[in-house]
Parts: sequence; structure tokens; C-alpha cells
Amino acid sequence: MSQQSSASAPLSPAPPQRDPRRWWILAVLCSSLFVIVLDNTILNVAIPSITEQLDASTAEIQWTINAYTLVLSGLLITAGGLSDRLGRKRALLLGLLVFGVGSATGAFAGSPEVLIGARALMGVGAAFLMPGTLAVLVRTFDNEERPKAIGIWAAVSSVGMALGPVLGGFLLDHFWWGVTFLINVPVAVVGLIAMGALLRESKDPVNARPDLVGALLCTVSVVALVWAVISVPGQGWLDPETLGAGLLGLAGATVFVRWELRAPDPMLDMTMFKNPRFRGAVFGGILSAFGMAGSLFLLTQDLQFLRGYAPLEAGAQLTPMAVGVLISSVLISPRVVKTLGIGKGVALGVTCSATGLLTVALAPDDGYLVLAAGLLLLGGGAGISGPLVANALMSSIPPERASTGSGVNNTLQELGSGLGVGVLGAVLVASFSQHLPDGLGGAAAQSFPAAVSAAGDDSGLLGQVRDSFADSLTNSQLIGAAAVLLGGWLAGALLLRADRAERARAAAQEADAAAPDQADATADDRPV
Repeated sequence: MSQQSSASAPLSPAPPQRDPRRWWILAVLCSSLFVIVLDNTILNVAIPSITEQLDASTAEIQWTINAYTLVLSGLLITAGGLSDRLGRKRALLLGLLVFGVGSATGAFAGSPEVLIGARALMGVGAAFLMPGTLAVLVRTFDNEERPKAIGIWAAVSSVGMALGPVLGGFLLDHFWWGVTFLINVPVAVVGLIAMGALLRESKDPVNARPDLVGALLCTVSVVALVWAVISVPGQGWLDPETLGAGLLGLAGATVFVRWELRAPDPMLDMTMFKNPRFRGAVFGGILSAFGMAGSLFLLTQDLQFLRGYAPLEAGAQLTPMAVGVLISSVLISPRVVKTLGIGKGVALGVTCSATGLLTVALAPDDGYLVLAAGLLLLGGGAGISGPLVANALMSSIPPERASTGSGVNNTLQELGSGLGVGVLGAVLVASFSQHLPDGLGGAAAQSFPAAVSAAGDDSGLLGQVRDSFADSLTNSQLIGAAAVLLGGWLAGALLLRADRAERARAAAQEADAAAPDQADATADDRPV
């Protein structure tokens, strides 16, 4: 009897086998991501040496920095779409190869023009690498291990950004400026070999043709918008160049959306934005990037101008933030998502970050312990909310569009970061100009060093300038903390609503599936 029952019972499907190489794959992906984010900050320390040895002008130095940012931001969505269609492994290998060639070229550049071209080439490689690392990660790890893997991925990104100035300063103390580029080459070579051996190819099974018109419209739109955003701190919101680039970007984005809605094989599936989980994750990423980038921009000025740290020392003072991100991303964030869920977890994380920013803003000049505690809270909160937002985003889109979705998220975060620096920087300048003592001239309000130069040797005026800048900096930092808190809470509410709607939909489906069984049971119980 029991043998017949067991033989006739349907076999439960075997759980999917986990890839035994998955943690090695994560290590390779994270090492590639590390050099990308490191390159965003390590160059800032090398600027004086590059200026002197290559005889570069201020405009050429700005182009050296902006070439990477513009190309990376402009190609992220396009590169993500091509990765989904042509193959993610192929795209990652191409990105590493291009990034490595660009790094080697930049290391031995003999002129500013060659260096600018090398930075642009590195931006192309990074655009294929950045969305691809997250897309491959989410397809390698199952639902149980994915939060931990994304936490490690996010921690590597944040730690790389924080360690850039420190590592750059150490290298410049022992070698020439080109070594800040050259360290990327061995990572690229090892990554090419490891990815070739470990990764399996994956791509969109539809085999749709590349949307070349959409790719062109997207690239032009994003480049114009990013150009407008990075022009704000130096030229202001109403400068003709800033306004022209911004209007071009908005017009291009409008045409791009209309084209994607009608295109037979769109590069970007606009229906993704109908998903409330996707909207909440994107919104949270933008506003968190806005507050974090803007506040860190203000914090570096606080450390250097008011607390008197050199650039390398100022970078080292940010170490508690990196420690907070590392600990919370790897150890705390995966537990928070299991206990509270994504929506409440994001709200908890941004509350910690906002509290940290508030502590940093109110820390006394001679109280580094208070400052360190604020930075630890800031990093800890970001380490909780960042992986949760990334997990929510990637779980809300079809697996075959993973690279495209990651590219959208990275692009909008780049815009959010630029807007944070532009808006909070503009608030700082406006507040500083209002509080400055009379008679220093209009140029003095543009920066703290300009105001100090205008004050000359007058100790009374110098004291007033310092107090005015400190008050303006605090007010701007408080606005940044408010942006992080309110934006994160709103994103958490959207994600919480999406979680509830998903649970209600799952419960309704279970009830519908159980209804026929209950009807059959009732029929069997009727008397014959």
C-alpha cells in the first residue's frame, strides 16, 4: 500500500544546483568593479603632478577628469542594452580589455591630449564593466545568497571610492603620477583570464536586433545632461553653456522615450518603469546619491579649509565611513532584509545615514571622535540601504534585461551625484555670499580661499570669513541630511507598498489555486 502511494506520488522538483565557482566569480567581478570606482577618485590626488609634468592648463585638467565621467555616464544604458543582446560575458571581456588599454595609454601619456583620450577610452571600458558586474552577479546567486553577494559588491564599490585618495597619495610618494593608471593593467589582465575561465555566456534569448537609433539618442541625451550638471559648480545654473546643454539633454531624452515606446525592438523597455518596486529603487538611488555626493563634497571642504587637513590627510579622515560601509554591507544588510524587508530596511539605513550627516555637520572643529562617529554612522547606513536598493532594482526586472536595468540605475545615480554637488554647492555659495562682511568684493563669495585672499592680513576680517563659511557649510550639510532622510523614506514607502502588493497578489493566487481542491473535497463529502 505504502509502496503504491509513494510510486504514484509526484516527485518534487530538485532544488537548483548552486555554482561551486560562484564566490570566485564574485571575487573577479568585485576586483574589476574596484578599479573602476578607484579611478574616479585616485586621479584627484595626482592632478598637481600631472599639471606640472605635462604642462597642462586648467581647461585640460578639467577635460581629463570630465572625459571619463561623460563617456561613462553617456554609454552606461547603451552598453547595458548591448550586453543583454550580444552577451554579458563578451561585454565584460571587451570592457576589461578596453579599460586596460586605456589605463596603459594614460600611464605613459606624454601630452594632455593623449591623457584625455586615454581617460575617454577608459570610460568606454568602464561603461561595459559596471552594469555587467551586477547583471552577472544576480544570475549567479540564488535568492537566499543574493543579498549577501550584493552587499559584498556594494561594499567593494564604496570602499574603493573612499580609498582612492589614500592609495593615490601613497603611490605618489614613491612613484610618478602614471602609476595611478598603471595599477589597473595587472587587474585587467588577471580579470580577462579569470572571466574567460569562470563565466558562462548569458544573453537575451529573443535575439532582437540592436536599437542603434535608441542608443544614439540615449548617449547624446545623457552626455548633454551630465555636461550641464558638472558645469554648474564652475559656471552657475544660468550660464548659456549650462542651459544649452541641459535643454539639449531634456529634448533628447523626450525624443528617446517616444522612440523607445514605438520601436519594434527597443533598447530600453519602458514598461520597467510601471513596476512600483523598480520606481522605488530608482527613486531611492537618485536621492541617496544626491544627498551623499553633495554632502561628501561639502565635507571635504570642511576637512581641508576649516580643520586644516592636507588633501591626503582629508582622504584618510574618511576611513571610518569606509569601515562602516564594509561592516554593514556584508554583515548587517542581509540580516536586515530577512527581518524587516526591503522597504523598512531602506528607511532604517537612510535614517542612520542622515543621523551621521547631522553629526558630521554639528561636530566641533577639534572633535575628531565626534566626526568619526558621524562618518561611521553615515557609512553604516549607506551599507544597509545601498545593497537593499540594488537588490530591489534587480529583482524587479526580467533576468534577460539585467544589464540594461543596471545601466539605468547607474546612469541615474551619476546624475543624482552631479546634481547633489551642483545644488548643495550652489546653496553653499549663496549662503556664504550673504554672510560675508561687506567690502570684500563679489569674487570673494565664490570660494573660501578667494575670501581669505580678499581679507588679507586683517585678523578680524579673517575671523568673520571663517565663521561665515562654517555657518554656510553647516546649513548646506543640514539640507543634504534632510534630502537623504526624506528621499530615502519616500523610496522606502514605495518599496514597502510594492512588497505588500506582491504579497497580496501571491495570497490571491494561492487562494485561487486552492479553490478547486476545496470544491472537490466538498463534493466528495456529499452523501451518496
